[in-house]
Amino acid sequence: MRRVRYIFDLSDPLMLSIFKQGGYEGSKPELLTWLAREGEPGFILCEDEKLARFLNGLIIKNRGSKSDDIPEPERILSNNMVLRKLKIALNLQADDLLSMLKLNDFALSKHELSALFRRPDHKNYRECLDQLLRNILDGMEKHYRKDKS
Repeated sequence: MRRVRYIFDLSDPLMLSIFKQGGYEGSKPELLTWLAREGEPGFILCEDEKLARFLNGLIIKNRGSKSDDIPEPERILSNNMVLRKLKIALNLQADDLLSMLKLNDFALSKHELSALFRRPDHKNYRECLDQLLRNILDGMEKHYRKDKS
């Protein structure tokens, strides 16, 4: 969540409004505990369900709501689900993600990328490891913040 905030330069009020669109009424002190770095005083790890609400809110903010209902958040989020939600929120295609990875000098084929978005019970499903998600986020940062350096 901290990385997404930095990539898109989201203010505290905007972060809270994104949470609200995802169905969670957060407070600024609570948000600041989630945005603190590990080891800093007051740091609290954001629960998966609240992160899912944030990502759902980001989708609604960027793409609009399919209905008046707020989507039910996942209780447990995998890196694959985080990546899928970011892909939806930012309306990214496979080529966009691959070019962002290339900005970070990380090579991945289209087939390997598509395996990340398959159902977990599919024979070609591939788990998105922390390193891959970090590389994608780094590539997003280089892509979206290139003018803000």
